[in-house]
Amino acid sequence: MTPEREQQHLERISALEQENALLRQKLDLVLRKLFGKSSEALDPAQLELLLGEPPGKAPASPTFGDAPVVEASAASVARPDCKPRRGRIPEHLPVVEEVLLPEPVKACPDAWRRIGEERSDQLDYQPGRIFIRRLIRPTYVRVADRDAAPVTAKLPPRLQDGLTATPALIAHALVSKYCDHLPFYRQEQILARRHGVAIGRNTLCRWAELAAFWLKPLYRHIHEDLLAGDYLQADETPVKYLAPGTGKTGLGYLWTLHRPGGDVLYQWRTSRGSACLNDLLVGFSGILQSDGYRAYDTYAARHPEITQAACWAHARRKFHEAYQSGQTLAAGPLKAIGGLYAIEKELRQTRAGPEERAAIRREQSIPILEGFRLDLQRLRANVSVLPKSPLGRAIDYTLALWQKLETFVRHGKAEIDTNLTENAIRPTAVGKKNWMFVGGEDTGDRSAILYTLIESAKRHGHEPYAYVRDVLERLPGMKASEIDALLPKNWQPTNEVLVPIQAAS
Repeated sequence: MTPEREQQHLERISALEQENALLRQKLDLVLRKLFGKSSEALDPAQLELLLGEPPGKAPASPTFGDAPVVEASAASVARPDCKPRRGRIPEHLPVVEEVLLPEPVKACPDAWRRIGEERSDQLDYQPGRIFIRRLIRPTYVRVADRDAAPVTAKLPPRLQDGLTATPALIAHALVSKYCDHLPFYRQEQILARRHGVAIGRNTLCRWAELAAFWLKPLYRHIHEDLLAGDYLQADETPVKYLAPGTGKTGLGYLWTLHRPGGDVLYQWRTSRGSACLNDLLVGFSGILQSDGYRAYDTYAARHPEITQAACWAHARRKFHEAYQSGQTLAAGPLKAIGGLYAIEKELRQTRAGPEERAAIRREQSIPILEGFRLDLQRLRANVSVLPKSPLGRAIDYTLALWQKLETFVRHGKAEIDTNLTENAIRPTAVGKKNWMFVGGEDTGDRSAILYTLIESAKRHGHEPYAYVRDVLERLPGMKASEIDALLPKNWQPTNEVLVPIQAAS
């Protein structure tokens, strides 16, 4: 074999060894994601040992659906070839009666004689039981003037005429699905087996659509309020939906906007393109923090009024994956990032304001970043760090986003990462494991509205069932100018005492 031929063989063997090492690292990373621990916590002493430094006190690294809103108002005539329709209101449930008197009768009871009454039954709910709430509206005629027209109290404003459920039961169904991740088909089974009430999932879907219709003005107010600020975090998560006419599922996305300490908003789109941000961020000016997805870059390039900020948690995760795959050189970057997070932890504990945070970051975080960037550039030039290895990819990712990763040190109101937004997406991720897909494109819009109101209520410390129930009860009787009081940031819970349930005699 000639020397040239031998050299070619040696180069080929070296290339195959490198390829084999990369494939092993990728396989190990996949196996760790599937079967390993998800925590990114690392012992600082272990990092110091790998870096050749004596163990000492180091900054602690933090652990690292569904159909149109129409309720039947008249019973269909049964046909011989059809099964008899079940009753809208089961007769075996206990009844709580509430009597509504006309205002003239309240003013002078002795001047009136009761001659009849009108009844309206709805299924109501108290935690753990379902009962019938019966509104009895007695009809009166004036004793001294028998020719006068009878009077009957008016029904209070309702979500929909002829609706067979109160806001309490509808709120229970919505919170069970969009907060407790219980699909409607399982709620249908629970209602039938535990309560003896047959409520089909189609009916539950119609209730959800009706609730979303009433809650949409609040949803718009939340969106406008978020856009009026100058700092937002954004993310998106995939959700499958039924594609009309195909019998198959398509892939849509719930885009998320969040302001730390404020509301969270979800918006449904059937794509992940930058055009989706035209409505989500319309009119926004300020800092937009996100991961490295290029749609945000494309949108920001067309809007110079937006300053982009990247997420250090995403960068740290890539170095952690490299470390877990056996590349111990990732210990240095992990220690540097841990130092940044230690500073942020101290700022949170002292409840520092934006100005103080900016000052401390300039003093303590910027020196770490300057040294870290030089270390990354030296690592990138190291021949043992292959460009396509997990560590090489982590370095390239971080250096490519470096200017955006530094944004948080220049703006005190910005966070170091988008973990709060990822926390906002987590409920939808848990829900997807149970209901798997939404019913269709329109169902995605409905889900976005309901998720927004429920998750925002939780962000402001409200019990979601109490909030949704109260809002649905009050909305039909309110003017458009009054609904600001029902926004999660303004809502005040009432000390309502539930009526004891007693069967009607």
